[in-house]
Amino acid sequence: GQQVTCTASIGIVTSEHGHQQPEDALRDADTAMYVAKHAGKARYVVFDPEMHAVAERRLAMESDLRQAIASDQLRVAYQPIVSLRTGRPLAFETLVRWAHPVQGLLAPADFLPIADETGLIVDIGTWVLNRACADFAAWRRLSGIPPLAAIHVNLARKQLLLGKLPEVVMDALESHGVAPECLHLEVTESEIMNDPVHAAAVLGDLRRQGVKIDVDDFGTGYSSLATLHELPLDVLKIDQSFIAKMSEDHCFAALVHAVTTLAQNLGLATVAEGIETSDQVAMLQSMDCDFGQGHYFAKPMSSDEALAYLRSHATVSPEWSSVDSLSASMLHSSPVLHCPE
Repeated sequence: GQQVTCTASIGIVTSEHGHQQPEDALRDADTAMYVAKHAGKARYVVFDPEMHAVAERRLAMESDLRQAIASDQLRVAYQPIVSLRTGRPLAFETLVRWAHPVQGLLAPADFLPIADETGLIVDIGTWVLNRACADFAAWRRLSGIPPLAAIHVNLARKQLLLGKLPEVVMDALESHGVAPECLHLEVTESEIMNDPVHAAAVLGDLRRQGVKIDVDDFGTGYSSLATLHELPLDVLKIDQSFIAKMSEDHCFAALVHAVTTLAQNLGLATVAEGIETSDQVAMLQSMDCDFGQGHYFAKPMSSDEALAYLRSHATVSPEWSSVDSLSASMLHSSPVLHCPE
């Protein structure tokens, strides 16, 4: 008794490509069909030879990536998260790189989309989590460096959908002797809102065990204030696109100020991403933003470089003297970044 409407994704190949075998024509039509599906479905796409080249490159990249995990070609990089009240580095965000044997060091954008499509992102995420916990534990045992409060690790959507994620996280923490309060898991706003009920359940389980939860790239998704209030969160990370335009457009400055005020009212800490200038630092300080991250402080660095960075910041530099003169209530670290000894 119901009317059902069916649509089709169609791939078309023409005789101009001179196929000699029918299976070759079907292969290329199939390739064009999948391009149509990825473009939103319910449409047709005419085959272009570049599509086949793209498919071959993608297949080669997937094969290489599987080998990269097995051959220990992955690397981690760390970018400091700095207190905007004291100027001290209190945490590091962990980023992944791929030391490709032919193409050299690849950034996340070059291979994580394929890793996500193929499901390899789950294995990569587990490896990054364990590597970050191991380095963090080693730093905490050293003297003569600022006491690190936390290590931040990104979560992909497929990791979030993994039923055993809390067990994977707690196993990594226990294996390396890291307290749950020292780990911040960063999830983008869009990934949370893809299935907010499931996300709230999984993240809530992790948070009850002491792990901190951050919303990454906040402001670029579509979460409602009601949903935000119901999620088990500790930190809002303000997307760098807002920070970059803050000095030039008062509307973006007003938006950043609104986010910091919202976070304070919800009992959340704020981290501004993508800071590149001292003017941005000053503006964020005036808005009571808690922490900052970006090239103004340091670019992503290797584990050894991160340790050298920490040693160079054992004391507060003179440029932060005005920050240290703020009221005592502004000087203490945010409780969500506190980590017990």
